[in-house]
Amino acid sequence: MIPRRIGPSLAVGLASAFLLGACGSSNGTGNAAPAAPVTSATPAAPDPAAATTAAGADDASGQPATTAAVLTRSAQGLGSIVTDDKGLTLYRYDKDQPSPSKWTCSGTCTKTWLPVIVPESVQASGVEKSLLGTVHRNGRTQLTLAGWPLYRYVGDTAAGQTNGQGKDQEWYAVTPSGQKSTATG
Repeated sequence: MIPRRIGPSLAVGLASAFLLGACGSSNGTGNAAPAAPVTSATPAAPDPAAATTAAGADDASGQPATTAAVLTRSAQGLGSIVTDDKGLTLYRYDKDQPSPSKWTCSGTCTKTWLPVIVPESVQASGVEKSLLGTVHRNGRTQLTLAGWPLYRYVGDTAAGQTNGQGKDQEWYAVTPSGQKSTATG
């Protein structure tokens, strides 16, 4: 009679284990993906077909926060920083995580800080290709640098502006190595 007791218990245990394994937990943040293919070349205009964006991820001009290239430029008082293909400064957020890549800016935060959405490949000039990657964001691909998800600030309306630098002591222009930029005096 012992086998009869073990049989149902074993079946219940296996079914429970199967159901628990199938119910993995995910909050939709930090789904890191392999690095996006990167090519070193002269920056090209973004692919209009790749310019899809989530609600709230449009900048003040109504254009999506997309880029097909990242560049290094010198910013007065900040040294070398990274910009998109339009020359707009890219920022990192101290509350995000680089390893594994995880974004925390969501909802109303993304109305001020636009996640940088990229197509399948990104061109780079002055940025180490191996440091570029992506993280999944609500069905789209957000660019990362040294694991840090990248954003644009809506207050930067022209190339070269760094109006988001130091905002709330959590937002910083990103350097070509993925570090946060600090004032150089």
